[in-house]
Amino acid sequence: MSTSLYPLASLPQIEKTPSREDGIPDGLEEELRAYGCKLIHEAGILLKQNQVAVATAQILFQRFWFVTSMKQFGIGDIGMGALYLASKLEECPIRIRDLINIYDLLLQRKAHIRAQAMASRLASTSAHPRTEFKYTPMSYFGNTFYELKDALVVAEMQILKRLGFNLTVVLPYNTLVNYLRVLGLTSREDVCTKAWGYLNDALQTPVYALYSVPTIVCAAILLTTRHLGIGLPSAPENCWWELFDAEWEDLWNVCGYIMRLYRERTSEDHTRVMGMVAKKGVRQWLEEHRPAGGEGH
Repeated sequence: MSTSLYPLASLPQIEKTPSREDGIPDGLEEELRAYGCKLIHEAGILLKQNQVAVATAQILFQRFWFVTSMKQFGIGDIGMGALYLASKLEECPIRIRDLINIYDLLLQRKAHIRAQAMASRLASTSAHPRTEFKYTPMSYFGNTFYELKDALVVAEMQILKRLGFNLTVVLPYNTLVNYLRVLGLTSREDVCTKAWGYLNDALQTPVYALYSVPTIVCAAILLTTRHLGIGLPSAPENCWWELFDAEWEDLWNVCGYIMRLYRERTSEDHTRVMGMVAKKGVRQWLEEHRPAGGEGH
């Protein structure tokens, strides 16, 4: 990965990620990346972890998939490893058992939701009443805990190894405050809140591994001002984003990544992604969708 102040993906990595080379479509890879980041976010909330550590984990998670295929490692394991590693980096460590218990809870709940959705498709709603999720804690000395612990340790090691121990992360929040102050928008609470939200949502996309922080912050401000109907200088000879060394094309691409998060998805889409949290599910999907007469990956 090319580096400046922090690592960004190179052009060859962007054009064809390892997952795409293994046959995972671009759209599906984006969905799996977003889902893995959602799991990290949910785990962070349940663990009462600092937002800085959670955001750092999501960025490391996104970078990892520019050097490794989802066919090799599951998004659940790598997400767990990224959160554990980021907690050390930001000096707010968490107990390994707490992290494993939380991920086990989340994955059991997602598996229950997926099973319910699949059962509903096979039978009418009236014929198939929904059952309430009940968490079954793992045995303190059972195999499940040690299997998850091994997966966590391997994931942390692989992130360090494949990112070349370059774990520098620059978060966008201070930059956002500075830019809003320059633009005279800090007095608008709705602007600050909405732009901050866009930056958090962008963590579910690869943009922090593709573009510089000033570009991402400008994209969040652009979306915010357009949605709230706030006018900023946009004439060709006087564009506000050029003040922060951002290019319009890059700005628009970041906006596209963020807006794609909000598009409607079918229950089949949700079910498919939930079934691919582990590498076993990804490999099964690739096997089922292998081109006729083509060689498998």
